[in-house]
Parts: sequence; C-alpha cells; structure tokens
Amino acid sequence: MGGSVSKLMGKIFGSKEMRILMLGLDAAGKTTILYKLKLNQDVTTIPTVGFNVESVTYKNVKFNVWDVGGQDKIRPLWRHYYSGTQGLIFVVDSNDRSRIKEAQSELHKIISDREMKDALLLVFANKQDIPGCMQPEEITSELKLNSLSDRPWNVLPSVATDGRGIFEGLYRVNDQVRYKPVGGRESNTSESVGVIKQVITEPGSLTGRQVQASQADPRYEVENSNTGKRTAIKESNILEPA
Repeated sequence: MGGSVSKLMGKIFGSKEMRILMLGLDAAGKTTILYKLKLNQDVTTIPTVGFNVESVTYKNVKFNVWDVGGQDKIRPLWRHYYSGTQGLIFVVDSNDRSRIKEAQSELHKIISDREMKDALLLVFANKQDIPGCMQPEEITSELKLNSLSDRPWNVLPSVATDGRGIFEGLYRVNDQVRYKPVGGRESNTSESVGVIKQVITEPGSLTGRQVQASQADPRYEVENSNTGKRTAIKESNILEPA
C-alpha cells in the first residue's frame, strides 16, 4: 500500500518538493488524513499535542506534510510553522455546525498572516459520510471563501477514514502550483477557485482501478465558483494502479 502511495505522489508532483501545513480545529480529522496519505490505512489517533510531520518520497520528490494540533491552547503556536509554507490544507468537521464560525475565524487569522500570503488554500470538508453534514457549498459560504481574491482556493468533500477526496485534493494543489506564476500571485483567480463535488460516494471506489488516460471520470467534477462551469477530472491523472 505504501508503495502505491509513493508512486501516486511521484505521478502527481513530478520532481517538486513541497511544504504543506495542515491545520484546523481539534477533532476535524487532520491526523487521520495525514496517515492515510502516508500509509494508505485508517489508523487510531489521539488528540495531537504538538505536531506530526510525515514525508512521502518518490525518487527525488519529497512531499512534506505538517499536522499541528488544533486545540485552542495550541493554536497560538500555529504561526511558528508558517514560514516556508507553500500550501495550506485546512480541515473542517462537516458535521460540527456548532463550531463552523470558530473555524472561519481561525482560518482567516491564518491566511491574513504575512508569512502565509502566498500559500495556496485547500479546504477538506471532512466526514462527508455522516448523514446531514454540511455540504461543500455551505462550508464555502460559512468560511467566507468567496471574499478571498488574493490566492487560489478549493473546497473538497472528504472522508479521511477511507480516503475519499484526499488524493483528489493533492491533484488540485499540484494543478494550482503548476499555473501559479513564479514570484507572484495569479492575475486571474477566477480559473483557480472552486468547489470540487464528488458525484458518487461508494467506499473504496478510488483504489485498484486502471482507467485509460483519455477517459474522463464523471464521478469527479470541478465547479468554478465564479462561472458555475463544471469540468470532469480524469481519474488517470489521480490514481496509480495498485
């Protein structure tokens, strides 16, 4: 399994090295996502006090993910991890409406810091397997993401325990990096922001399938939040056969 994930990272990221910071409120699912990326397994976790950092290496590619605890007493320490961050993954518990305003406040504190001004933003709307949870469109509104004009961002539904949405998120981060001018922000963010909608949700459907490179997978679409235009993502651009 670990070898398959390494092959996936090599396919997605080419010859780059990236530093990714993963933040969010406590119990959002950050550590579960981290070890799903690292091991492709669902692991039992305990609340993170401090941080976890893991790397997945493929040839000369290194993808570094820093997972920092989200408890309120730890959050003032988040800023010590900002320097050098190229991408921010912010994880939201889609089933916790009581704290979505708190999540919104914390996210905007992070991205308003000068050390994070050039960081790409990916929001995982996690725990989408729970009936009645907030959908990505609602989370987009609650987090006030449409007010952001200084960086590309995406919201993606995810289920950390079985991996749904996790690798698709990496695909989008890579796509954003590829089209971001060196040393500056994008001149037109309207082509780089949106909500990724998962069209079907059967567990385990993202592993062990080989799809022809020319075949677009209708299960995954990117919706541009400004134009409403939907574009299918090719699964062959995301998955490596097991």
